[in-house]
Amino acid sequence: MQLSHSGEKIVIASHNEGKVEEIRVLLSFADLEVLSAKELNLPEPVEDGKTFIANAEIKAKACAEKSGLLSLADDSGLVVPALDGAPGIYSARWAGPQKDFFSAMKLVEDKLQPGDNRHAYFVCALSLARPDGTCYTYEGEVHGQLVWPPRGDLGFGYDPIFEPEGYNQTFSEINPELKHKISHRAAAFRLLTGAHFS
Repeated sequence: MQLSHSGEKIVIASHNEGKVEEIRVLLSFADLEVLSAKELNLPEPVEDGKTFIANAEIKAKACAEKSGLLSLADDSGLVVPALDGAPGIYSARWAGPQKDFFSAMKLVEDKLQPGDNRHAYFVCALSLARPDGTCYTYEGEVHGQLVWPPRGDLGFGYDPIFEPEGYNQTFSEINPELKHKISHRAAAFRLLTGAHFS
């Protein structure tokens, strides 16, 4: 499925404004009208999948069905091997209903024991769905290490405690243009755009 229709509408299946803005930037090369689920007052579906891919597909298909438009969903999170992969697919839930990511970052730090390996990685699954249920999914990762205390104010979520490999700044300190090139979301986008944009 090639997406080269000028002005075609696409809905980002998210109510997370930081994520929506990051995806808008990544889609800026395409001649698409970008909307968000929040703008359209679409309900958030129950994410009961056991993997990032499953949850991305749940969100994309639900958004496409409700909006009648092409929809793009992202399910992403922080994976900490020393915590048996937590918070993983529950990354947003660790921040609670108030989306308090400082508390979520503090919880990660508190659960790590002295001497634990601080390696971590972000995963992003991107699902592109049409109203007929057709769905295409791609996954990207970026590896790095956890730092404490949080640093920077440019990112969102767990960005202030994640320092990608090869850099001495966190995702919240790195210039957003650079982050858009090296992030887990960028890696997934490269796969998606290579498959669907002519």
